[in-house]
Amino acid sequence: MYRYVTATVEGFVQQVAVNLLPHGYHFYVSGVLPDHKDPAALDAKLIERYGLNLSKWARARRKKQGCASVQYLRHSHFFVLIATAGQHPFYGKETTIRDLRQSPLQCFGYSIGCYQQSAGRWLPSVRIAPEHFRSLQAELSRMALQPSVEPLWNKIKALPFAPFAPVCAQVFALLRQVNQRRKRAGLPPVPTDCVRRRRKSRPVFTR
Repeated sequence: MYRYVTATVEGFVQQVAVNLLPHGYHFYVSGVLPDHKDPAALDAKLIERYGLNLSKWARARRKKQGCASVQYLRHSHFFVLIATAGQHPFYGKETTIRDLRQSPLQCFGYSIGCYQQSAGRWLPSVRIAPEHFRSLQAELSRMALQPSVEPLWNKIKALPFAPFAPVCAQVFALLRQVNQRRKRAGLPPVPTDCVRRRRKSRPVFTR
C-alpha cells in the first residue's frame, strides 16, 4: 500500500528533508486544499495520474531506464509532489514546478531547502521560515525585559520547531538577542537549556 499521509508536521518535514531530498528529490509542486475539499479525493486522483502506487522493484526498474521517481505527501490540507530528475509525466502536466535548491519549500512555519558543499554535493537544510523567525524576534523582544526568566524560558522551550541544526542556530540567535537586552537592563539571563538540541526520529505515516 502506498503511504502518503503523515502523522505529524515533524514527520512531514522529516520525510522531505531526511528521506527524500538527499536522494535527489529536488523538484516539487505544493498546494493547500480548501477546507470544503475532500483530501482523499485529491489523493486518489494524483496517485492514479502519476502511477505512484509502485513497488520498490518497479521503481528501481524505472530508475535504470532513466525515468524520474515521484512521491506524494500530505499533512492535513497541505500537499507536495516531489520528484527526481528524469522522464516522467509529472514534468509535462505540472506547470509550476520549483527546485528546492533555488526555491525552498515553505510549509508549517519551516523553510526546507538545500545548500551545496564545496565538493558539489547538495545537502538538506531545514530552517524556521523567514516570516516566522521575524515574528518570533518581535515577540521575544517585547517579552525580553520581564523581571522573571520563567516566561521567556517556557516560550523558547515550547517552540514547535524540530531541532535540526539550522533551527538550533536560529533559536540560539534569538536567545542571544534576548539576553543582550536583559544584560543591558541588569536582569538575569535566560539559561541556554531552554533550547532543544536533540532531534528524535519520528514515525512518519498514518497509513
